[in-house]
Formats: sequence, structure tokens, C-alpha cells
Amino acid sequence: MSDFTLTAKPALGGYRQNFGGITLSEHPDIAIVSIATPLGGETALVQAVTGGFGASPPPVGGTTLSSDGRIRLLGMAPGQVFAVFEHDGANARALVDGKLEGAAYTTDQTDVWVALRIDGQRTRAALERICPLDLHPGAFPEGRVARTVMEHLGVIILREGPDAFLLLSARSSAGSFLHAVETSIQNVM
Repeated sequence: MSDFTLTAKPALGGYRQNFGGITLSEHPDIAIVSIATPLGGETALVQAVTGGFGASPPPVGGTTLSSDGRIRLLGMAPGQVFAVFEHDGANARALVDGKLEGAAYTTDQTDVWVALRIDGQRTRAALERICPLDLHPGAFPEGRVARTVMEHLGVIILREGPDAFLLLSARSSAGSFLHAVETSIQNVM
């Protein structure tokens, strides 16, 4: 039998670029665990999330932060929340499962997504070229999350700060997604 060792690699090689005031970077250390509510298990899940994370489950389009500030819960759809957090290793799901104590169905989504952070003064101008959502702070405040499409690619967008966004898109089209965001940034510089 051959001896093979599998080594995880970032989808974009740990990409980081500064475009004169806008920084775009890949974050392969972000774990994403999907939390789904079992049929009839809403009350038990609310109690488990409150006890395990020290936070309430977020509404769809909203987010909450765990009491220790490490895990952000994203309200993705009725009955579906994503737990997003910095994590290096292969046991992200076990960490979430330990907090929920069997009150939800969980799936580790980490390797399915590429995570890009974009921040800087002209970030919103760059994103408005490719994102059909109204990203004005009054319409899309900090902590807001949504599914959308950018350049025909599915994207989850989270506003992390005044000029900072986390963008999640399919790992299988990471290169195309990066190119779309880079091009949009270059067009506003």
C-alpha cells in the first residue's frame, strides 16, 4: 500500500492584496458549520444555543455573537443558522456539536466555501458594481447577512464593520469569484 499524506491548502493560496486603500484577503482559517432545526425542535434548539453559545439564535438576515465573542451565528433561512468562527483544524463540527448537545442537525461546510474579507474606504463602491443589494449602512447595517449573486456566482455577504465585509462563495469557483471582486476594485480606484 502506498503512503500518501493529504495536506489541506487554501483555495486561493492565502491570497492578500492591497489596492491603494482597499484590502482583499482570503481567510482559510474560517470554519463554517450549518445548524438545522429538527422538526418540532425549535424550543430545544433555542435553549441549546442560549446555553451553549450564550446568545439567542439570530433571525433570518441577522447575526448574533457568542458570549465569548468567538462564534458568529448567521441567520441564513428559516430553521438554518451558520456558525462562523476562526478555527484551524478538522474538528469544527465537533466544537459546535458539543455546545448544542444533540438539539440540531449539523454539517461542517468549511471546505465548501472560500472566504474573502474586503475592507477599506472604497469597499462599498467596489461591491456596488457587482452586488445587487443596497449596501448603504441604513439598509445593510453591521451584522447584517444575506445571500445574493455576484457575477453569476452565489455569495453570502456579511457586513462586519463600517467598511468591512466577509464574502463567502463556492470553493469550486474561487478563482472566478476572486477575479470578479479584483476587477470591481480596480474599476473604482
